[in-house]
Amino acid sequence: MPSSNALAGKRVLITQSGDFMGPVLCEVFAEQGATVIASPEGLSDPDAAARVVLAAGTIDVLVANLAVQAPTTHATEVSEAEWRGVFAALVDPLPRLVRAAAPAMVARRSGKILVMGSAAALRGMKRASSYSAARGAQLAYVQAVGVEFAPHGVQVNAIAQNFVDNPTYFPPDVQANPRFQERLAREVPLGRLVSAREDAQFAAYLCSAAADCFVGQVFPVCGGWASR
Repeated sequence: MPSSNALAGKRVLITQSGDFMGPVLCEVFAEQGATVIASPEGLSDPDAAARVVLAAGTIDVLVANLAVQAPTTHATEVSEAEWRGVFAALVDPLPRLVRAAAPAMVARRSGKILVMGSAAALRGMKRASSYSAARGAQLAYVQAVGVEFAPHGVQVNAIAQNFVDNPTYFPPDVQANPRFQERLAREVPLGRLVSAREDAQFAAYLCSAAADCFVGQVFPVCGGWASR
């Protein structure tokens, strides 16, 4: 975990700051000394990413925190609208954000881009084909651009998480459901959700100078998985 003030002097843009991991990321990154630029705007609109990055000014770190409610549709019933909607929210913004933010980082030979992704891409899940495919595309994109930008002093990585406490995918009513609690006991060796702060502190570490050695990496944060 990062030491106190590990992000001192860094300007950090966190997208979709009111959703998914956004609120706790803003809190933890500020605790680590960063100047946090929190953008609550959704990025499905093709012009939104460039607008958000431009409004943020000079940034040292971009945290691509993208979220959408995950559909639970049988694969044969996934509509064109569902498929395009999920990709428009989770995948299409990434190259737009990179086009807007990375050139200045490359010019300075310094910068970090962290994608807050999902482990849905790493394990088969029923009735989650559109969501899993989009989250998988995020991770593949990170691996490709990570090795491309590494020689220029810019580190691009991703967290692939599941069973992490957050208001978008595990709100209080879900966590209080006895069936969900049984699922935790059955599927998660840790026996609980990873706390939001644990996840955010790991994200802060990956955005600090201590993690300059990681490029194009996908880090699972899942509390472990029981064997199927």
